[in-house]
Amino acid sequence: MSASDLGTHDVFATGDAEILDRGYRSYDGERRGVRGAVWAVVRHSVQRALGMRRTLWAKLLPIFAAGIAYVPAVVFVGIVALFKSDEATQFVLPTYAEYYGFIIAALVVFAAIVAPEVLCTDRRSGMLGVYLASPLDRDTYLLAKAAAIAFVLSIGCLGPPLLMLVANVLQSQGPKGASDIALTAVRILGSGLLITLLFTGITMGVASLTDRKAIAAAGVLLVILVTIMVAGTLSTTGGTNSVLAIAPTLLTIELAARVHGEYSTIMPGAPSAIIWLAWAVWTVGGFTLARIQLHRLPVTR
Repeated sequence: MSASDLGTHDVFATGDAEILDRGYRSYDGERRGVRGAVWAVVRHSVQRALGMRRTLWAKLLPIFAAGIAYVPAVVFVGIVALFKSDEATQFVLPTYAEYYGFIIAALVVFAAIVAPEVLCTDRRSGMLGVYLASPLDRDTYLLAKAAAIAFVLSIGCLGPPLLMLVANVLQSQGPKGASDIALTAVRILGSGLLITLLFTGITMGVASLTDRKAIAAAGVLLVILVTIMVAGTLSTTGGTNSVLAIAPTLLTIELAARVHGEYSTIMPGAPSAIIWLAWAVWTVGGFTLARIQLHRLPVTR
């Protein structure tokens, strides 16, 4: 190989080896700073959580988990489309708040898959140090990851109730009138956002404790199951309905009912202050734990 074969690149021969000067240049494109770095991490994390650019199995698991949340909505939409209004009422279709009772298990499984995939992989592969060598610091990195997890979880927390709303409006099943439709949409968005933040905080807190995805996913499921058992035990041994708020799954259903102004079936008589306090403790506590763990973690850049 000669210099003429390489164009403008230089060739240095040292015995039997050749060192090629490939003409590397510094980056001279647009520098987007912290905002661009945050957006890049969000985009990459969402793609990873949904299995994009990965194996078929990596795609099927999150799609299946999220898809389960839509199955009841599709069934209810079908009932509304196939039967007349008076006949459809015989099926006792759920309200928008009650719908979460049908999909809460799917949301838990979905959340247990997403956060470990987004957080644990970076620590185990060493990518965390690469990210922190960019304009990101630990807080902006955590913000980007939280945004990615929340976006993915909103697919299951927001999508199905919105699908039911659109179908009901198109089939004239209510709500009726622009004001009622707007109010219902705001309530769906509000409850969905609160539930998304709740599961985002919980799963991020648990996933921050380990760099193994399987252990983190099992930890999320364990937290959910243990809190349900503890809440049930305390409630049946003389406690008030308010103690049920320590279980995130029960809190989710109750929170949706409060936002939609519906009658409480999970915690009747429980003060709203207790419900909001429980939501804040789980959500803020999860984010805080994740931040503490990230700042304590030694990282080699």
